[in-house]
Amino acid sequence: MELCGLRLPGLLALLAALALRASATPGPALWPMPLSVQMSPNVLHLSPQSFSITHDPSSKAGASCIPLQEAFRRYYDYIFGHYKNPDHPAVFSTEMGLQRLLVSVVLDSECDTFPSITSDESCLETFSQLIYQDPYGTFTINESNITDSPRFPHRGILIDTGRHFLSVKTILKTLDAMAFNKFNVLHWHIVDDQSFPYQSIIFPGLSNEGSYSLAHVYTPNDVNTVIEYARLWGIRVIPEFDTPGHSQSWGKGQKDLLTPCYSQHVPTGTFGPINPILNSTYSFLYQFFKEISMVFPDQFIHLGGDEVEFDCWKSNPDIQDFMKQKGFYQDFSKLESFYIQKLLNITSTTKKGSIVWQEVFDDKVKLPAGTTVQVWKGQKYRDELHNVTTAGFPVLLSAPWYLDWISYGQDWRKYYEVEPLDFDGSTEQKKLVMGGEACLWGEYVDSTNLTPRLWPRASAVGERLWSPKEVRNLDDAYRRLTGHRCRMVE
Repeated sequence: MELCGLRLPGLLALLAALALRASATPGPALWPMPLSVQMSPNVLHLSPQSFSITHDPSSKAGASCIPLQEAFRRYYDYIFGHYKNPDHPAVFSTEMGLQRLLVSVVLDSECDTFPSITSDESCLETFSQLIYQDPYGTFTINESNITDSPRFPHRGILIDTGRHFLSVKTILKTLDAMAFNKFNVLHWHIVDDQSFPYQSIIFPGLSNEGSYSLAHVYTPNDVNTVIEYARLWGIRVIPEFDTPGHSQSWGKGQKDLLTPCYSQHVPTGTFGPINPILNSTYSFLYQFFKEISMVFPDQFIHLGGDEVEFDCWKSNPDIQDFMKQKGFYQDFSKLESFYIQKLLNITSTTKKGSIVWQEVFDDKVKLPAGTTVQVWKGQKYRDELHNVTTAGFPVLLSAPWYLDWISYGQDWRKYYEVEPLDFDGSTEQKKLVMGGEACLWGEYVDSTNLTPRLWPRASAVGERLWSPKEVRNLDDAYRRLTGHRCRMVE
């Protein structure tokens, strides 16, 4: 949904209103901070019995827009759902009461489609954050004028369900928290070496044999539940199926997919990355990614391509012969490039864009124009941003935002102080930075500890990707983040 306007009837069309809910600290605890906030000391009161959120008559999205109708219901419940009668009865002034919030979609609506990189459904979040109860229990807002839009269009959270299975309930809870922080992309690293929990329609053996157990799979209904729930929050779901490395679980349910490893010309019984020299490999990948392109509606698929170990390929006599025939000699990065290029050709037939990890670019794979490169290596990531954008490719930044790296104290501060455009490059190069992602890899994370490990640390990344570059005051951020955390815990 494109940017929407909010009108408070009777207030000369001032946008939204607002002050921190039940906070003793001065000023609003807006998170992430909007482009501009002008607040008045004048207050309005809201009665749960008479207040409503509805469509403005001029809106390009009306009552038939299911995502907006669901958002109206959800945010009404969020604002008033935990209301409890105070010791003193709430007092409502008929002269200073706010009865309606009118929402106007001013650009073409996307009610019947899925979110895209240009979508934004965050205006109700801003409104909801700043309603508070006064000492008498009355729901109150301050007259305000708020102008807002995101700095970067891609603001993502990566979750990893390949190392540890995450329940659907946990994923949906994560989507709730993402919306509270104006993240708009769930990067779902769904499978890895350890397990293959995605239940394929065409290749059910992948999860039957590759998952931890049949209770630890995502059925087609589970996947659809996540995608649809995300849609109603305005969040995109980008799946990642990482190959040719990180693919041990694939081989359990798909015969001859992985490369047999050798020692002194004798098979060891172990397997390495996906076998890149067999036609059957690409026949399988074509069918599999055709399915993925139909199951996941987003315009992008993440193809991985990171951390490919060459030792097994080097040991395999058939691959050695193939390398000689192709003139690759002992440069196994060329074999990796051969595989990735074939995979990119496959995904292009599905009319999907591709995202790859930075090794694919570093190994000089011939990438189609528009391929997005995700920068994750912590050292010299600014140089990598320069190199990728010099080559003309869109880029996502994750390197400074690996939240699975735990440190003592308030490590959110170092995430907050990152400046995504702090690299040597022209204005045109910096326009290629689409945004970034906070990554929480799953080696030591499951449903029991994902939420407290992710939040509010990821909130710091959320503000850095949403708010203007000039919003950098750590003391002010600490004050607002403290209030925001309490709001999320409620």
